[in-house]
Amino acid sequence: MVDDYKHRGLRKSLVRKIKEKGIKDKRVLDAVGKVPRHYFFAPEFLMHAYQDKAFPIGEGQTISQPYTVAFQSELIEAKPDEKILEIGTGSGYQCCILLEMDLNVFTIEYNEKLAKKAKADLKNLGYKAHFFCGDGSQGLINHAPFDVILVTAGAPTVPTMLVEQLRIGGRLVIPVGNSKSQKMVRITKTDGNKLVKEVFDNFSFVPLLGKDGW
Repeated sequence: MVDDYKHRGLRKSLVRKIKEKGIKDKRVLDAVGKVPRHYFFAPEFLMHAYQDKAFPIGEGQTISQPYTVAFQSELIEAKPDEKILEIGTGSGYQCCILLEMDLNVFTIEYNEKLAKKAKADLKNLGYKAHFFCGDGSQGLINHAPFDVILVTAGAPTVPTMLVEQLRIGGRLVIPVGNSKSQKMVRITKTDGNKLVKEVFDNFSFVPLLGKDGW
């Protein structure tokens, strides 16, 4: 799929929109301006690719709204080369944003079909991440600890397993609430394994599946 002048212009317009909504992190804005979101859309739906909205990708899942992706990407306050676990690979779009931010990305997807497609799509785009298929609500204990854990699905509670897989100074960003609406939560693990919890805006994500999900 060609990334032509039209798509680059649409991305610039999208960056302006999310900047107007309050996104300030230059690395996040630059990443949104680089990742070809239209690649994740079927040809008949290309007109939706750079609208600031979520869109179905099959298997009951969606590609997240660009503002939501940017909000989470800014909230993790990640530094280059930090090790991040993304829970809910989905289309792979969020993963691409994190890779453009120069992060070492481990990503896990519950749905095997989506996991395989995302891995193939990102390879075709030239992005390199560590891909896994399984229960993201349990994290990736064999690859922990992580500097950041980012959950891209709504959870009923904060999974203890994820908190345990943060290193000291690590941040967990996760939407928590019911199946319709969630509050964005950031948990920071400080010295002495103390946890600092911050609560942000309301969002609506697809449900987190697995043992500590829905």
